Amino acid sequence: MNTWFITGASRGFGALITERVLAQGDAVVATARNPKQIADRFGDHPNLLAIALDVTDEAQARAAADTAIAKFGKIDVLLNNASFGLMGAVEEASAAEVEAVYRTNVFGLLNVTRAVLPHMRAARSGRILNISSIGGYRGAAGFGVYSSTKFAVEGLSEALHAELAPLGIHVTVVEPGYFRTDFLDATSLSVSPTIIEDYAATAGRVRNVATGLNHNQPGDPVRLAQVLIDFADTPNSPVRLPLGSDTVATIEARHVSDAAILTGWRQISVSTDFPVEPTTVAA
Repeated sequence: MNTWFITGASRGFGALITERVLAQGDAVVATARNPKQIADRFGDHPNLLAIALDVTDEAQARAAADTAIAKFGKIDVLLNNASFGLMGAVEEASAAEVEAVYRTNVFGLLNVTRAVLPHMRAARSGRILNISSIGGYRGAAGFGVYSSTKFAVEGLSEALHAELAPLGIHVTVVEPGYFRTDFLDATSLSVSPTIIEDYAATAGRVRNVATGLNHNQPGDPVRLAQVLIDFADTPNSPVRLPLGSDTVATIEARHVSDAAILTGWRQISVSTDFPVEPTTVAA
């Protein structure tokens, strides 16, 4: 029986995965700022431990990890799922808005990971799944600040993958595209109130498109939840797991555009090295 530690478990991907993990007989430490929402949804289940956790509170994260170990004796899978979005042009976002999204999406993920890792290192086993986004692979107008937090998650996950693999701990960053969850609702997505007309055709257009896309996204969250549950026991797991046809198309297009940059700018790119001195051969 695996023990999962899931942040943001009261709704969205977190709630779906909690439900399915419990159904297959595994244990779940389900965390949320308001654990009553978890109890109301899942009831009194012997394999469920609902804990209050604001991921931005490092002391609370460590206490939650310790409580999980006291209850179940181990943490096999850490799912860093808690995050929220911020929509608006980069210039439109206030310092307070930027700091808030970084506190949850980046520093919160770090708080929970640092709290759980001592237990995984002691066991020399475990798996960490960090939820990124299609926006963690490609920045887009209107989602620049949010994407930057997911770019940070990608970089942290790559480094953790290299650092922890020798210790028997597997790390994968998950890159969902647009899935039919509540991500575009006000509960998960903040919209900067500042509107600069110069961005009407870029970030402003994205605001309008997002309204129409809400609950019409192509991805099925139930299928994603099952993929991640099955993935928890996958050997030789990749450092990245793209999910959704839109993410796959985005990565493929990015590879083409990056290859074009290298082709067009190669001579300039390599010209910044020190000149290579010719090798002299002794007579």
